[in-house]
Amino acid sequence: MDTDPVKPSAAQKRVSSSAKTVPRAPLMAPFLAADIAAIFSPWEAARGILLGVSGGPDSVALMLLAAEWARGRPAPPPLYVATVDHGLRKDSASEAEMAARWAAALALPHAILVWEGGKPRSRVQERAREARYALLFQHAARIGADHVMTAHHADDQAETILFRLLRGSGISGLSGMASSSKRNGIILARPLLTYPKADLLAFCEMKAHPFIGDPSNSDPAYARTRIRRLSGLLAGEGLDRQALLRLGRRAATADAALDQHTRAITLKLKAQRKPGTFRANISALTSEPDEVLLRFLADELKLIKGDKPLRLERLEALAGRLSRVLRSGGAFKATMGGVLIRLQNDQLLVIEREGVRRRGRENTA
Repeated sequence: MDTDPVKPSAAQKRVSSSAKTVPRAPLMAPFLAADIAAIFSPWEAARGILLGVSGGPDSVALMLLAAEWARGRPAPPPLYVATVDHGLRKDSASEAEMAARWAAALALPHAILVWEGGKPRSRVQERAREARYALLFQHAARIGADHVMTAHHADDQAETILFRLLRGSGISGLSGMASSSKRNGIILARPLLTYPKADLLAFCEMKAHPFIGDPSNSDPAYARTRIRRLSGLLAGEGLDRQALLRLGRRAATADAALDQHTRAITLKLKAQRKPGTFRANISALTSEPDEVLLRFLADELKLIKGDKPLRLERLEALAGRLSRVLRSGGAFKATMGGVLIRLQNDQLLVIEREGVRRRGRENTA
């Protein structure tokens, strides 16, 4: 055992030993030493890794795997653990304290990050997720960690792809979650995306380590719960986890090809860039499909606006209008989220932050 069993209190009834809550472990251990080394090898050069651990089986498995990996390395990067207390359930504080004790048993420094202030009445899970990431990244910056690591697994990936498919996502969305991405200069790492949840449960069982059950996972008020129920029906028609993951891989391949082509076209533009400004003759984009123009605009707007995501519908409308004007040889002006996009008759495109007076308004002309 990696930790001493923790006896549940009255406020922690959802905490159970894995032997009672997960199926019997497979004959072969779900994670061999070579598997664990391969999972974390891409992050050996990290300055510090902050593990997001809620206390559920997935994140507990991540913490156990990371601790085992670090013990086997001569000079591993520092590992830290943080638990976000969203304050949405009466037991959330005691659950966070339990996760802290589990981290301490592994000699990992732990912090409880509290989501302060009033809680939303709608889109609760979405806003809680946004708050969770904000708190984790803020804490990582404070402690000098350049990576935040989460326990998203293959089942999560399949659910994400299905969720986005049902909402009409584009190719990038259908690619699913990236195994590594950057936010405010810190890497968000998801090392377990190729492993099913069953393997993580089996690892907790093998280690005889308890974890916390989250009742919201079975609450039909949340979209994710309803999608899990729908997944069972779709799997019977062939759209199971493997099919969804296959769709994600194919979408990711197409997405990467489109990105590479867009970058190559952008390099030919010989753009002039200053902080908050882009200027270039974009005649080379005249014969390109709208998807390439959309990606070009998204990249440039992100450089000027920052990491805040742009809504696909608004980007599509902007790219479609700009494409039509570009091909007809006219002029164009629009604003999006405090950024002015202006195309002149000579096909010179200017993208720049709006002045304070105009900021907050959005229009097209």
